[in-house]
Amino acid sequence: MAAKLRFNCTNNMAEYKACIVGLKMAVDMNVYELLVIGDSDLLIHQVQGKWAVKNPKIIPYVQYVQKLYRRFRKIEFRHTPRIQNELADAIATISLMIKHPDTEYIDPLDIELKEDPVHCFHVEAEPDGLH
Repeated sequence: MAAKLRFNCTNNMAEYKACIVGLKMAVDMNVYELLVIGDSDLLIHQVQGKWAVKNPKIIPYVQYVQKLYRRFRKIEFRHTPRIQNELADAIATISLMIKHPDTEYIDPLDIELKEDPVHCFHVEAEPDGLH
């Protein structure tokens, strides 16, 4: 899923908006148990209730996330250091490469995470037609 924010906002607001979009998507997909992994210390710790919300502009975002997470049977917010969040870096890089003529809509990007190791064998045809 790709989303474009069409208003001026802080990095923290963008982090919350991304979290909200992800939670709404999970609700729409009838997900009942969810693990949310994020590299924003602020967002993860505020949602967990460990850190106070000092910026009044962030309060509605926190309240909306809390409203959404009550829709799940089980939900866990887990912090991962930004340096270890290769998946987010990869998605961000891919999103920068996507150019779409209609700025209102971008085709969704499906990413599937596997629990077990996956092996892939790729064989290319040689110029002589032999494998």
